[in-house]
Amino acid sequence: MMERVRNSVRLTGYVGADPVIINFATEKKMARISLGVHEFYKNSLGEAVDQTQWFNLIFWNQKVDLVKDTVKKGAALRIEGKLSTQSYTDKNGEQRFTVEIVVNELEVVDRYQL
Repeated sequence: MMERVRNSVRLTGYVGADPVIINFATEKKMARISLGVHEFYKNSLGEAVDQTQWFNLIFWNQKVDLVKDTVKKGAALRIEGKLSTQSYTDKNGEQRFTVEIVVNELEVVDRYQL
């Protein structure tokens, strides 16, 4: 029997750029970073492939201070969060969608723990 289904994502990877911090007039804060996660596998020809997937991470309020103080480009992170889909209309009038991970747990890890 399946346990309760929930929206949960766990990733470990490297930060692609320094965080972007946004302070809203409502005293809320948000930080954005991108996280690169490497996948290593062999393709159908038996060749080793190293592929990087990039994920957009969002942090809110108290977690922003932690990110601002401890996370820099190249840092190794372990995160847990939930997927969040946003839609917007681009300059050509077409509807676009983005998927972000809203992080609720963050651990800065030693690069050798990956």
